[in-house]
Amino acid sequence: MKRISFVTVLLALLLSACAQATPTVDPAQIQASAVSAANTMVALTQAALPTETPVPPTPPPSPTPLPSPTLLALPTLSLQAQPTAGIPTTGSTGGTGGNAGGDPCQAPLTANPTGPKVTVQIVNSVKASIILSLSLAKTSFGECGYRAFNLGSGQSTTTTLPLGCYSAGAFVTDPKKPSKAFGYGCFKSDARGTVIVGAEVIKISQ
Repeated sequence: MKRISFVTVLLALLLSACAQATPTVDPAQIQASAVSAANTMVALTQAALPTETPVPPTPPPSPTPLPSPTLLALPTLSLQAQPTAGIPTTGSTGGTGGNAGGDPCQAPLTANPTGPKVTVQIVNSVKASIILSLSLAKTSFGECGYRAFNLGSGQSTTTTLPLGCYSAGAFVTDPKKPSKAFGYGCFKSDARGTVIVGAEVIKISQ
């Protein structure tokens, strides 16, 4: 019985000594340590975050240069059609033909062409002056070329031409209404022929 009591007393002393040896924890110190640790964690987290690279400002667009003015093409002045320089403008004419191109059919008829001929009356029925050209297609005698005539309003003339087929063209020099006249026809015999010039049509008949 005494032995049990002694053991009990001994255990009580040991427990009492252990309770006194346990240090007392200061709540304020724990709180300060926690705050310091939290601040350190925040600082480390901020340092670990990637820094934002500032985006360079977009430069304002450079002004677009204005297009250089386009020069307008100047209008081309068209001259009124005139008879070619190779066509004489006198009355019925004749002469040795010849031209720069070497084609005898583009030259005046000779003064006395070979082959049969016909007497032709040329009449200007237009109320204006005309410049007429009669072009002979090559005949079986090798004759070809043109004859030119300049007639006033209502005038007529008589000439001798080789038998054959003719293309006729005339400039009607009316200052109010200039025009051109064309025609085609053939003289096949020595019977008298006529060439009547109108404002737009030339009639060749026999």
